[in-house]
Amino acid sequence: MIIYTCNNKDSKTGNNLPCTGRRCETSICPECGGRADASSRIYWCSECQIPLYEETCSICGGKGTYITTDIRPVFPEERLLVEIILGEPFCYEKMSVWNGTGNHYYVNGKKILFSIKALKNLDADNIRIQYEQYKEQNTYNCFTEMIERFVKANAGRYERMTEEAKNYIRTTAKDFGTMDMFVSFSGGKDSTVTADLVTRALSNPQIMHIFGDTTLEFPFTYEYVKRFKEAHPKTPLISARNKDKDFEELCKLIGPPSRVMRWCCTIFKTGTIQKRIKSLYRDKNQVLTFYGIRRSESPSRSKYERESDSPKITKQRIVSPVIDWMDFDIWLYILTTGIDFNDAYRLGYARVGCWCCPNNSGWSEFLSKIHMHEQAEHFRKMLIEFARSIGKEDAEIYVDDGFWKARQGGNGVAYAQKSVVAFKPCATEENAFNYELQKPITEELYELFRPFGYLNFDMGKARLGEVYVLNRKGEILLKLQGRVGTRALKVTIINPKIAGAADLKAAEERVKCQITKYQMCMGCLACESVCRFNALSVKEGKDGCIEYRIFEEKCMRCGECVNHFTAGCYMRKVLTIKRT
Repeated sequence: MIIYTCNNKDSKTGNNLPCTGRRCETSICPECGGRADASSRIYWCSECQIPLYEETCSICGGKGTYITTDIRPVFPEERLLVEIILGEPFCYEKMSVWNGTGNHYYVNGKKILFSIKALKNLDADNIRIQYEQYKEQNTYNCFTEMIERFVKANAGRYERMTEEAKNYIRTTAKDFGTMDMFVSFSGGKDSTVTADLVTRALSNPQIMHIFGDTTLEFPFTYEYVKRFKEAHPKTPLISARNKDKDFEELCKLIGPPSRVMRWCCTIFKTGTIQKRIKSLYRDKNQVLTFYGIRRSESPSRSKYERESDSPKITKQRIVSPVIDWMDFDIWLYILTTGIDFNDAYRLGYARVGCWCCPNNSGWSEFLSKIHMHEQAEHFRKMLIEFARSIGKEDAEIYVDDGFWKARQGGNGVAYAQKSVVAFKPCATEENAFNYELQKPITEELYELFRPFGYLNFDMGKARLGEVYVLNRKGEILLKLQGRVGTRALKVTIINPKIAGAADLKAAEERVKCQITKYQMCMGCLACESVCRFNALSVKEGKDGCIEYRIFEEKCMRCGECVNHFTAGCYMRKVLTIKRT
């Protein structure tokens, strides 16, 4: 069961509150109103050989023993692979096999010795051959019987959590029409359950589903999405996909993503999905979004609210019906209802996202060597080529031992040099700076100065390439001087109060932000995704050049697109290099 403990302290003194340490059954402390931390206890019934949510088994009446904090079923496909790794195919075929917190395997309630770290020393090719030989003999007979007992014994938990979630969905959706809401659908188990709950709770199969296709999804995910569409013909399911970018080409250009530099999320997921949402609901007063996010997934998500306003899209309300569910609950729902789900889970993947994500576990990587052999080998070769290109002497060790996942910055990456902004203060004019750009000036450059004010091309001398930036009162803020086709740009700061700057130094930094963006922009969509007013458009033109546009009538001059990222540009943040 889930137990909540209040760990809140006095915001002024930092001392414990009277309710600190109090345990209750709700995620909000009834004493101080703060968020309580959740913990859970799963029990094991040795008579029925199944995990229980409650301590007493409703089938045999026996008392269960504590086993772990969360648990998921191990399907026959994963069980067979584990057996082959242990050297005993089918040794657990007639037993109850589960995977608990910490990626520990339990057989009939007993933890077995299984080392994830030791997998890198195994011959994955040999294990894959064995798996192919044995998989036709693998059956679901015993597994199905065990799952029937699991569902029956935990029926009370299923009814309570399902009813609560459906009531919550109905309450949050009561003021929204069908065309004012959508389900964020990833093809993973959590969004699958959320989608089913929303459809059942509202008795409406016509609610929009948006699938964020990163282009790096598991092949099993694409197969599942296809089955979902066929099984739900009345449910509109559309994809949000970045068609302008190629993951492998970007890896060659700026290096593969790492745990601290997951540029792939911004380019292929966040930016693309936000762009899709904005285009679909641009005329809506408010949009309700159902997410399958759960707090138990990661430490970063443990502090999420069940209901919140989007920090990126104005008037978007985000709700997470299953935010406090455990893996136990998600699988109890799926197995009780019998709804279809992503086959990657049958193979042993605990989470389904990008198959080559640097955050994937060692177990997930090993599974890909078995079930996605060609893709895994191709990706490894690509990583090795990159390692060699940045001067790694032991490139294969660098890749196989996972050091590529910890990479930081753009040292050794040629494209990172575009982040360098060369300038000198003007000797003859106060508060003026001469910049030597890394690419010729085009009309595109001026677009990047719209967040500072209003562009005026008539006040200056055209032959000198002078453009003025004015505030709402018509007062001059900046003067730009640089002819199209040249690389020399002079910027004079007349009034430093631009994009939230308080003084000259801050204004100078904001100017450098936009110049950095001009030199580095590859259309990652990060700027567009942070604009709350739909005033920014970034797309790749037919000639491969990036078209960066700011719509003057929509731009509020809030400066968010300038100040949100390090040095104004997300790619600058990713490709930080050591300056000498």
